[in-house]
Amino acid sequence: QVQLVESGGGLVQAGGSLRLSCAAAGRTFSRYAMGWFRQAPGKEREFVAAISRSGDYTYYADSVKGRFTISRDNAKNTVYLQMNSLKPGDTAVYYCAAGDNIVVVATPYSYWGQGTQVTVSS
Repeated sequence: QVQLVESGGGLVQAGGSLRLSCAAAGRTFSRYAMGWFRQAPGKEREFVAAISRSGDYTYYADSVKGRFTISRDNAKNTVYLQMNSLKPGDTAVYYCAAGDNIVVVATPYSYWGQGTQVTVSS
């Protein structure tokens, strides 16, 4: 079992920045690829970013590429999502997830956090 807890969400104006954190407890954090997903009201959960076990490889949704950066600190059992140049369309609940492989769909991820709300005002 891996327990994931997100933090860092909040209300920000368009053009602003936030950094989300996801702290992991339980089995060895570095064994897992990590992903960030988001879900806006009335929409399906969508892929945002993912990072490999070592942090050497990262992937981004086209909608966030160049604005968001995913990183991890295996010594601190934490994955981060730095979000810059935020837009109202980024408003959603953001979830971190842990899985065996770095993939861009939600189903293969075995463990999920409870989510943190990000609201971007225009």
